[in-house]
Amino acid sequence: MEKLKQCWSSLLVLAVVVIGTGAVPITYLQSAVAKGAVCLDGSAPAYHFDKGFGSGVNNWIVHMEGGGWCTDVASCSARKNTMKGSSKFMNKDFGFSGILGGKQNTNPDFYNWNRIKVRYCDGSSFTGNVEAVNPANKLFFRGARVWRAVIDDLMAKGMKNAQNAILSGCSAGALAAILHCDTFRAILPPTARVKCVSDAGYFIHGTDISGGSYIQTYYSKVVALHGSAKSLPVSCTSKMKPELCFFPQNVVPSMRTPLFVINAAFDSWQIKNVLAPTAVDKRKEWKNCKHDLKKCTAAQLKTVQGFRDQMMRALSPVHSTPSRGLFLDSCHAHCQGGSAASWSGAKGPQVANSKISQAVGNWFYGRSAFQKIDCPSPICNPTCPAISTDE
Repeated sequence: MEKLKQCWSSLLVLAVVVIGTGAVPITYLQSAVAKGAVCLDGSAPAYHFDKGFGSGVNNWIVHMEGGGWCTDVASCSARKNTMKGSSKFMNKDFGFSGILGGKQNTNPDFYNWNRIKVRYCDGSSFTGNVEAVNPANKLFFRGARVWRAVIDDLMAKGMKNAQNAILSGCSAGALAAILHCDTFRAILPPTARVKCVSDAGYFIHGTDISGGSYIQTYYSKVVALHGSAKSLPVSCTSKMKPELCFFPQNVVPSMRTPLFVINAAFDSWQIKNVLAPTAVDKRKEWKNCKHDLKKCTAAQLKTVQGFRDQMMRALSPVHSTPSRGLFLDSCHAHCQGGSAASWSGAKGPQVANSKISQAVGNWFYGRSAFQKIDCPSPICNPTCPAISTDE
């Protein structure tokens, strides 16, 4: 359990690597504090905003940062002393690249849009909403309020005039993009083209190596601690337990807004934490394999291949609906849209001879549909990076 509580730290690379078009300064949303929309430590939420220009002045992409979750007072208290729980510790500038990049040659469809990166400081995929604050720990579980406060602020800054808009995210932020997608659509002008993009946020309700579902237990703790139930899509919570609505496969079937899923079939975070979490790997037989698939035994590789089968089944609501998009490569990676190299680079991953940027751009603008699934083994695609990409 302790290993998984702290595994969010492996997802932070995207938050500290600065590459791309130049640093974008942070905006602290001080007005949100009075509304109770605050980080875990009670500090103001924050985002980075690079304004659109030219033909993109009325187009908006709101991208939510990832970084795991916290499940109890101890893990949330640890987070509140980091940038994942307090805006006091966030870097003041952030380099935009990949889907947020401001260069036409690396991000041709979205480079001149209003591009926003929403910082993640609540530990609940922007779903928490608990009014009471325990004076003993002084933790604020207000992720859902943070999300709405940021969106309202952006609406006042011009998003109310949006012609095109995307809600996206990486990892825990990508899960948030799915969970808030229909609400985002409802807030935006009815005349706007609004779609959502999930990059490595399709966490599956998977069976782990013990035959159980440790990830369900984990998510149930997130939902209970943060009071997430009332912030999750009612179309899902009306049918099943709230924690099951943290799994996109249970939310997507009733979504009305078009969704594009970017994911690795052998998602490196999910292999480590859904398939072979440390808590159920009592003898540490998976310690090496789950970090480097080249170190797996034949039996372990068969189990890893079985995880891909689980992923394929979980994705059925995506590839069964024409308005949805899917880029499922066979890389051992996690979050592939955050860097120019993997988003559109010459050596970035390709599926059906298409880079991620091409697939998403063509789908968003309706130039062509894209629902492509890569070859079936973790070594079959030569465009995958040599090492896992935990962005």
